[in-house]
Amino acid sequence: MSRIQYFVAASLDGFIATPTDDLDWLLQFDGFEGGEDSYNGFMAGVGCIVMGGETYAWLMEHEPGKWPYAGTPSYVFTHHEYRAPDGADITFVRGDVGEFIADFRRSAGGRNIWVVGGGNLAAQFANAGLLDEVILSVIPVVLGQGKRLLPLKGPTPPLQLAASRTLGRGVVELRYLLPAAGDNVT
Repeated sequence: MSRIQYFVAASLDGFIATPTDDLDWLLQFDGFEGGEDSYNGFMAGVGCIVMGGETYAWLMEHEPGKWPYAGTPSYVFTHHEYRAPDGADITFVRGDVGEFIADFRRSAGGRNIWVVGGGNLAAQFANAGLLDEVILSVIPVVLGQGKRLLPLKGPTPPLQLAASRTLGRGVVELRYLLPAAGDNVT
């Protein structure tokens, strides 16, 4: 069955973007050793992409007319009216994430579902007990403030560390499994 994964990079203090959605702090790390291999290995298992409207708007502003996920069915949660770039397989939706799980799984075709972002959308999956895994690249930068990695309603049960590795330029990749809804992981 498809796993729902949040593959994301965050600052050492747990932010995925500045308050103004600036990612220069992250983009300065483009090309770090192991980063491309990690991304390509992850993407090989992805069959469907889900993102929030702010993430979509950022992509459209910074990659105008270009869709970086060509050939992969994508869903965008938004209350705004957007137009998809030519050739992109994008469905715009609104509502509770749980309403669309069957659609995501069908689109993924047995492969994994990537919650690209943002943190608020990933938190909706987690709060609904639908997020299976967080794959986090910790970037050695402190932002001090910004958009939180995973703004949940409250504490989670302990997550299970499935893997960790050090990549280039001091980046650490952590892979955590989330307990299934109702599980009590100790």
